[in-house]
Amino acid sequence: MADIKNGRRGPESNVECAHPRANLFSQGPEVIAESLASKEVSPQGPASGMRLLTFYINYAGRRLNPSQRRNLEKARKLLSVRVTRDLREKERSKAA
Repeated sequence: MADIKNGRRGPESNVECAHPRANLFSQGPEVIAESLASKEVSPQGPASGMRLLTFYINYAGRRLNPSQRRNLEKARKLLSVRVTRDLREKERSKAA
């Protein structure tokens, strides 16, 4: 049984989580954004990929060299556009 009180979940938990491929964050910004927006990596949608990318940038922090950081920031901008577009599409479909 899952121990929700302590924040732990057992194997019967039905939570889907992101699983990016190895060395994804060393790729180009377009590849990173496209991969994190995919259903294979982010089953809950591109916003989940955005959270994962933000976590990685914050976690890596000072260990990133300037070119890696710029690359990840570009990917964040591309992914942000994708998230915004998806939210607008959902709003339009609800209004229709």
